[in-house]
Amino acid sequence: MTWTRKHLLDIESLSAAEIMQVLETARTFKQVGERAIKKVPALRGKTVINLFIEPSTRTRISFELAAVRLTADVINFSTDSSSLKKGETLKDTARNLEALSADIIIIRHSAAGAPHFLARFLDAHVVNAGDGAHEHPTQALLDTFTILEKKGRIAGLNVTILGDILYSRVARSNIWALTKLGAKVTLCGPATLVPRVFEEMGCRVTHKVDEAIENADIINLLRIQHERQRKTMFPSIGEYTVLWGLTKQRLEKTKPDVLIMHPGPINRGVEIDSQIADGTRSVVLDQVTNGLAVRMAVLFLINGGVDAQGAAPSVADPRLGKN
Repeated sequence: MTWTRKHLLDIESLSAAEIMQVLETARTFKQVGERAIKKVPALRGKTVINLFIEPSTRTRISFELAAVRLTADVINFSTDSSSLKKGETLKDTARNLEALSADIIIIRHSAAGAPHFLARFLDAHVVNAGDGAHEHPTQALLDTFTILEKKGRIAGLNVTILGDILYSRVARSNIWALTKLGAKVTLCGPATLVPRVFEEMGCRVTHKVDEAIENADIINLLRIQHERQRKTMFPSIGEYTVLWGLTKQRLEKTKPDVLIMHPGPINRGVEIDSQIADGTRSVVLDQVTNGLAVRMAVLFLINGGVDAQGAAPSVADPRLGKN
């Protein structure tokens, strides 16, 4: 299958086959990351700009390292020292970056639809690194990749997403990816943060935690999105932890092989007990590792799936170095 998309803007518009193509490509790049020489020339001569208007640590560093491992030139855009502080529009900022020969612009923005807006007029490739409470496509891809790696399949698995669903772009992207690949998705959390409208996306909604996690193969925990929500969604953090937090007592009632996931940053003692976060069922650090491979795959594919010489590098390619 040939990748035909110029941008990666969301998961909703991707087909199941396209999602699997990213995951299979990521599998190759993860093997590259295990070699002595961890770089490939796939983006040599290309310029990648991290246009992060909204603060980020994990996602920005992951994208930066992914581009570096693909031998791209990487520029990190700092909002605090940019013309955006002086009133310049996002459109003008992006066009100026493109005028400096930017080939790929990775954007994270607090406004939903910002990546789609840029994609309408830029010749550069655009990658959505999170837009408001809309979508976070690469997070969903790395989560799905991690599940596939650990469980060997997606179809038929029971995946529970627990926490702040309403304001979570991670939840929306995960719902699209998992349901397209045949997983059964259950959403759980306070009624104010998990409205029944999500059932229209093909999910089951419940507000009873024990019911939600009892038969789950995967429990994906989400933090409270304080920066996006009103403070009236639930009375207190303490009450949230008591009613919806994943405690050791609750974990004892789940399947013995259930996987615990979290996109980070983790609020220990709020949505998850600290011992669970560091326990044997947790795959949080695997998600971080897999995020690098997935983002390398995304950058590689939107660039046309070829390196500077016009070929698609494989793990056996001598240009990748020796173990």
